[in-house]
Amino acid sequence: MGRVSQAQAEENRRRVVETASRLFRERGTHVSVADLMKASGLTHGGFYKQFDSKEALVDEATSHAFDEFTRLQQGRTERQAATRDAAQQALIDNYLSVEHRDNPARGCPVAALATDVARQPDDREGRRIFTDGVGAFAEQLATDDQDGIARLCTMVGALVLARATEGSPLSEDILSAARAALTGAG
Repeated sequence: MGRVSQAQAEENRRRVVETASRLFRERGTHVSVADLMKASGLTHGGFYKQFDSKEALVDEATSHAFDEFTRLQQGRTERQAATRDAAQQALIDNYLSVEHRDNPARGCPVAALATDVARQPDDREGRRIFTDGVGAFAEQLATDDQDGIARLCTMVGALVLARATEGSPLSEDILSAARAALTGAG
């Protein structure tokens, strides 16, 4: 089999990062390289031509997850809201929705990856990427009278609990209660 072109190699790398970003949010970073490459439609051996290690891919996929999630949230809020307050409301409503609960693969990397990142050594690049992403998301959530960190904690906690209780009425009650606590809307 011949060598792939540089353009094809870049496309393959992009595909692996996107697939890893999705699978890590959906299943955790323990997904095997073999499963990842299969889901990407590539061979297991091709992984090591693209990445130095699985940890390097985790770092890159985490960064991609934050970039993708930020773009998705900005697109939704821009379409739904003309003012900053309306944009905040739209962001909270989208985040604390059944759709977001049921689709972790395209959802918030904070809620999906926090426990995996917590198990990484302090000096890992992935931990820095995650920490920066959490800080940026908290800044986005801040208002004149509400701390972004407290809002983020409420949202992430509610989403994690709603996912853990999915299939019971409590799951949607958790989402509704968090939305009401953050927006004053019952």
